[in-house]
Amino acid sequence: MNLKEWHKLFPNREAFIVFSLYIILFVFQGVFITASKTETGLYDYNTTLVVFLSELLKLIISAVLYTYKQENKPNIFSAIVINYNLLLLYFIPSLLYCFYNNLAFINLSHYDPTSYYILLQFRVVITAFIFQFLFKRKLATIQWISLGILTMGCMIKNFDAATIISKGDTDVWGQIFNIYFLSINFQNFCSCLAGTYNEYLLKTKGSNVDIFLQNVFMYLDSIICNFFMLMFKGELVTIFQDFRQIGDTFVILITVNSAIVGIVTSFFLKNLNSILKTYASALELIITAVVCYILFNIVITLFTIISICLVVIAVAMYFKNPVNNVLPTTVHDIKDRKSLLDEIVD
Repeated sequence: MNLKEWHKLFPNREAFIVFSLYIILFVFQGVFITASKTETGLYDYNTTLVVFLSELLKLIISAVLYTYKQENKPNIFSAIVINYNLLLLYFIPSLLYCFYNNLAFINLSHYDPTSYYILLQFRVVITAFIFQFLFKRKLATIQWISLGILTMGCMIKNFDAATIISKGDTDVWGQIFNIYFLSINFQNFCSCLAGTYNEYLLKTKGSNVDIFLQNVFMYLDSIICNFFMLMFKGELVTIFQDFRQIGDTFVILITVNSAIVGIVTSFFLKNLNSILKTYASALELIITAVVCYILFNIVITLFTIISICLVVIAVAMYFKNPVNNVLPTTVHDIKDRKSLLDEIVD
């Protein structure tokens, strides 16, 4: 990869650091969650409580960082009032993420984990379509081919034939394409639209608003949406009864790491884009499999090896032909971007 290609992929050093942190933190999250399982493969803590506490911690961190960085800026309450329109817009990705999290439990109750994660990988392609629509950027043919290979690689990673055979179900496609196929695709759509629309707000409507204040909007709305969802499901009493579980070491690690991931993701979408995020997630999937093999002796199957090869090919193709939609913010940046585009055209 030459310097021009590297600059298109990572506009600055901070962007590369954010990309690396995103992958590392998600690998940690996978390790912590795996280590927190009981011998029967279940969780002895309330996972909904962990999600709620994570969102609350994200809100607190974002509010503290905004206040700490405050230099001739309005205080956080005044800033919320001034930018109330943006606060309302953030209800869209917050509500979509809320739907996504709740649909995950519904769909996992009707799909085995293998089929569920296979179908979840279609979000790679859905993200690309939504990205094109929101940002008016048409992806090149080579980028679509790369996304197709990436999707196949992620699907193969989760296609553990032994799991299906052990259940005595030889009709794989009949198991996957059932009545809940629409439900899981709606879940995919919620995830993709939420992430891409969040990027859209960071780079357009909220481009002049402090990123930590935007995070405050996102997580405040998210807490409100999750609160009403819990109230609708009648789980509020159960949640408060399970607060004694927050002292568990892995619950603390998962909650804190998830909060940090949320903050890093906002910087990822601000400085990079949703398309590159799908590649980062695929790399995280593969690295997690290797790390779990080392730490927990979880077997790496032939499917995983094939998946690693396909993901590496897809990533290499994309790194040679990346999407560049980091918006210029200064006159100097605009001139640099124009000269770079002229070179590409020539």
